[in-house]
Amino acid sequence: MQKIVYLHGLGSSGATQTADYLRNKLPEVKVISPDIPLHPGEALKMLHQLCDNVRPDIIVGTSMGAMYAQQMHDYKKILVNPAFHVSEIMRTNLGTNKWLSHRSNGQTEFVIDSELCDLYQQMETSQFEGITEFDKENTYAFFGTADTLVNGYDEYLQYYGNATKYPGEHRLLQKWVKAYIVPCIKMLLSEESRIL
Repeated sequence: MQKIVYLHGLGSSGATQTADYLRNKLPEVKVISPDIPLHPGEALKMLHQLCDNVRPDIIVGTSMGAMYAQQMHDYKKILVNPAFHVSEIMRTNLGTNKWLSHRSNGQTEFVIDSELCDLYQQMETSQFEGITEFDKENTYAFFGTADTLVNGYDEYLQYYGNATKYPGEHRLLQKWVKAYIVPCIKMLLSEESRIL
């Protein structure tokens, strides 16, 4: 069975509706959607271990999840509205925040402080290191033209080539998943089956 790892955005969880929607639209594919740890060092370690164990056919990430997905090398990837500088968003949300969807550990709130923002900012400075030729050829990104939260289009094009703009905002609605993300997934999975 082909596998997708889906990585959620800041303040969300593996129980996000987008992961459920992908499972609904791609019943023949196993969609693995973990809760990403809040601490960036823990997150990167966990995600590298997960990908090493699962060996997904595709990694799909939105917002902060796309920033993390970009750092998983030698996998086919789809990045949606990547928040390459999520620390800047976090600095505008200091204090106690509510998780937007259910976390497996039962937590309902999380705290953003300046120290956490600094850790993200430090990680962001090296996030584009280690990009391989495979990554350049097999990373696809989608950017909402009405996204007022992040704009990573130009920065993305400094490293990659496959970029598509779509008429959406930062939050990924199901209609955009259906119109853009699912067809891209099917294309990449079809390529995988032809290679094998």
